[in-house]
Amino acid sequence: MRLRLLPARWLSALRRFGGSTGNGPLLLAFVLLALAVWPPRVQLQRPVFNWQVSFDITQSMNVEDVELNHVAVSRLALARAAMRDVLGGLPCGSRVGWSIFSDYRSLVILAPVEVCSHYEELLASLERIDGRMRWANASNVSKGVTWAVRGARSVGPDTSFVFISDGQESPPLRINETPPMTDIKPGDVKGWLIGVGGDVPVPIPKTGSTGEPAGYWRADEVVQGSAIGGTLNHEHLSELRQDHLRSLAELVGVNYRRLQTPDALKTAMLDRRYAQYLPADADLRWIPALLALLLLAWRFAPDFGWVRERRPKARNKKAAERLPPRGLTRPA
Repeated sequence: MRLRLLPARWLSALRRFGGSTGNGPLLLAFVLLALAVWPPRVQLQRPVFNWQVSFDITQSMNVEDVELNHVAVSRLALARAAMRDVLGGLPCGSRVGWSIFSDYRSLVILAPVEVCSHYEELLASLERIDGRMRWANASNVSKGVTWAVRGARSVGPDTSFVFISDGQESPPLRINETPPMTDIKPGDVKGWLIGVGGDVPVPIPKTGSTGEPAGYWRADEVVQGSAIGGTLNHEHLSELRQDHLRSLAELVGVNYRRLQTPDALKTAMLDRRYAQYLPADADLRWIPALLALLLLAWRFAPDFGWVRERRPKARNKKAAERLPPRGLTRPA
């Protein structure tokens, strides 16, 4: 039925209800606000990620040769800060878990959980990952990478992994030594090896079992490369071993990237090559909230009422200007 066919009293009531001075906008805004507070569940196809992240917590990761906001921080501190940014950028429906590496094992301490519903818990547990969780001083990075692969594979077939380390082996590897990986097929598990650290060898802080400083490691306290047929003789110093990490990444069939700024890790972990397109809960509460705000602005904005009051006066004034003066009219 067209509006012009409605009775006049109905049209008048409709204008009073739906106009900017009626109660219609208030009622509709109330309904929209209720939808924003108690939204219906909406699922959309969107990219989600499933990551098991392993942090190297050996003592070389305490070297402060990287920067965060132009301040020198430890390698592990930069890794944690970068991971905080990643948690804020992952879409809802994504899952993240934590592993820690020391000695020769990458041990799962938290299986992947959904990031939006467990965001605070993930942040709190991330801040507690440090050297006090270390159970040995050795750092067999090559074996740790293979155990990170096994850990991600045990979580689920769609789980990728991230292994963050400076790549320093302690004790150093023998020439052409590779980790046992007869049960690992290169490329079977997708992931990243992330290298963190500076290019200049610097002393490694020594810490006790509770994390208290205990000086620096000396050359006579660690196994040097020459003792086992290697070439490096400064194993008491540490720098980023990029070549070693690249060779390990190629060995297990994953990618390598250097972590110098937090964006490097975020870009790597949000790479669509690692995404799965699955139905995920979508947060659309902002849509009814915005519509309710616009309705309330239309209902209570004083400028709109001023325009309505002025428009009839303006139309009457223009009509009066078009009429000729009374004294100049000629008789018919």
